[in-house]
Amino acid sequence: MKRVVVTGLGAVTPIGNSISEYLEGLQKGLSGANPITHFDASQFKTQFACELKNFQPEEKVDRREMRRMDNFTIYAMYSVAEAMENSGIDVEKVNADRAGVIWGSGIGGLATLEKEIEDHITGNGTPRYNPFMIPKMISDIAAGLISIRYGFRGANFATVSACASSSHAIGTAFDQIRLGRQDVVITGGSEATVTKAGVGGFNAMKALSTRNDDYKTASRPFDADRDGFVLGEGAGAIVLEELEHAKKRGATIYAEIVGAGATADAHHITAPHPEGLGAGNVMRIALADAGLNPEDIDYINVHGTSTPLGDIAEVKAIQQVFGEHAYHLNISSTKSMTGHLLGAAGAVESIAGILAIQHGFIPPTINHFTDDPELDAKLNLTFNEAQEREVKAILSNTFGFGGHNSSVVFKKYED
Repeated sequence: MKRVVVTGLGAVTPIGNSISEYLEGLQKGLSGANPITHFDASQFKTQFACELKNFQPEEKVDRREMRRMDNFTIYAMYSVAEAMENSGIDVEKVNADRAGVIWGSGIGGLATLEKEIEDHITGNGTPRYNPFMIPKMISDIAAGLISIRYGFRGANFATVSACASSSHAIGTAFDQIRLGRQDVVITGGSEATVTKAGVGGFNAMKALSTRNDDYKTASRPFDADRDGFVLGEGAGAIVLEELEHAKKRGATIYAEIVGAGATADAHHITAPHPEGLGAGNVMRIALADAGLNPEDIDYINVHGTSTPLGDIAEVKAIQQVFGEHAYHLNISSTKSMTGHLLGAAGAVESIAGILAIQHGFIPPTINHFTDDPELDAKLNLTFNEAQEREVKAILSNTFGFGGHNSSVVFKKYED
């Protein structure tokens, strides 16, 4: 098996529009929540979300091309541009047939679909649909446009598994390289669902927090008073590369990806298995794939959405898998800061783990006020403030509606 390393990172998130800004937001424990500005949310039960702020996409994406893109694709192109810039890859010197793009999005172009149907029904548009509606909307289009932008002709497709989408993309990209099929893969995920349909749909499921009067602290993973997740938007991009290929061109190596796992709960369309069965299995598989013992992991970036059932099930799974070592881990949910980026969550949170390895700190779980008596108080859930710690290996969990579970393992690169 080939070794696979991380040579590029890019991010656009509710707490920062670049890797450096995202890092600063994680270290400071910023909340990305704000009243919704994308549409008039006054009639909705939830009137806030974690939107991007001061985002200027034309800095990295051609303005003319953006007219034919949904926001989820714009976010993807923007984050990939940063990742490719800091990777230092000369695309003219890469074997394009062995360079791929595997990208995740749980929903794709929801805003495009919503607008086209609304215009058609109300008569605000023409009697026919826009010819770009389908190409803007489909979940695979970001992967396709990234490959066109960089001329990468290798494996090119999208993963769609709800909130586990980009984590599955990363694991699949890892497999493509370690099996010798690709030299380089751009991977990650993007999502742009802060729309009327997105908020209204999740409200109907009673999945979102409705803490409109205290939106800054509404995302409260593990808190006794948590009342649902906060919708987020953005993208995370990771350049994965075969080790010798990276070394040959003198690349900066940020971390090594060493393991990935995928399982199903086979339990319920939205609720997790109450004992965390699928979550526990996927962590065991990822650790075994990495050739690591539970004691080798320093930090788990949990799925931790701030839902009553999900947080408890995941913690139960961690304690089952890690045993006594669970008390020596740092555990945190960065969704407390960014909100839930749905299909982009796995990528953005994997990047948080990689930054923890690079900079020797644990991002916090902010907005903790009241201990949940159902959670073991001896666990270090890294409440409210970042903690300094040498981080050699991290595990990142993402779980999606439908019972999809994915875990990836990164560690400090050692030659």
